[in-house]
Amino acid sequence: MSGCITHWRSSRTHRTSYFAKGKDDPDFRTKLTIALQLVQQALQERWPFRAMVADSFYGEDRGLRGGLRKLSVPYVMALKPSHAWWHPEDVAGSLQEVAREAGWVSCQQPGQWVRISRTGRSGSTQDWWAVEVVAGPYGPAKVERAVVATTDPQTLPDATTWYLVTNLPAPTERPTTEQRFAPASLEEVIRLYGLRMWVEQSYKQVKHTLGWSQYQVRSDKAIRRHWQLVCCAFSFCWYHAGHPNSRLTEEAQEYSAPEASPPTSVPADVAGTGEKNQRGTKSATTHVLAGGPSSGARMVGAVDHAAALLASVVRAAPTPSSPALA
Repeated sequence: MSGCITHWRSSRTHRTSYFAKGKDDPDFRTKLTIALQLVQQALQERWPFRAMVADSFYGEDRGLRGGLRKLSVPYVMALKPSHAWWHPEDVAGSLQEVAREAGWVSCQQPGQWVRISRTGRSGSTQDWWAVEVVAGPYGPAKVERAVVATTDPQTLPDATTWYLVTNLPAPTERPTTEQRFAPASLEEVIRLYGLRMWVEQSYKQVKHTLGWSQYQVRSDKAIRRHWQLVCCAFSFCWYHAGHPNSRLTEEAQEYSAPEASPPTSVPADVAGTGEKNQRGTKSATTHVLAGGPSSGARMVGAVDHAAALLASVVRAAPTPSSPALA
């Protein structure tokens, strides 16, 4: 389950101007309240999920984390690098400080860091490093665990360093108390949080590629319709690319033959984090849209350029694609 709340509203709450009584309106809810209500709905509907995952906006809220624990819901959420707790002046008191003092020297002398191999959808692997934070309120034997995962423990690059909090218990040979959730190793915690990227990235890439990223809708029904339109349009292109029709292919070549678009430039921080405020290039998708009228009574350009549309999405994907999907 993803912690992303995609309703159109300001960064912290619904826009009060949409309600007759502002924040006092009975229908007004903050994003944090909506998040908890969505989890409650999932429990009522008996949707199976391993854990709720969310970015640092949700992870930094103690009230939300406490609410999830009351509901007996496991979670893996991000925290800010500066996330701190009370500590003596000469002791590391934030996640980033603890990570910097974890004893990294080199791959051969990693200190407290543990090598984690992450596998992409193409089967390719990438080495990450993780450290279990044992400081302040966090530790394997406490209510919450904190984990720092990165591609480079030496520099802790912003784009590829995660600071995570979870209530999933650490694996242990002899648990002293009954565990409500299945234990999660460092690899499992990182895998779970990595799923959040796909929830945001897939929809974002497709809507940008199809040229439908500038629509602004506010009602719940309109938002759901946009999701459905984007996903249906992409599925249509995907199906057509895998089931070419000779007549349509000939017509497409006769009526339009668009030039191959240059490789899409996607900043590393977008591919690494999936944050909504990281836009990428606006011109990346315009080259694969229809260059002229359709050759028949159907969606303009979509059939003729399905392969090009799919190729643009593949180029902008967070991880390399397999040849079968390209």
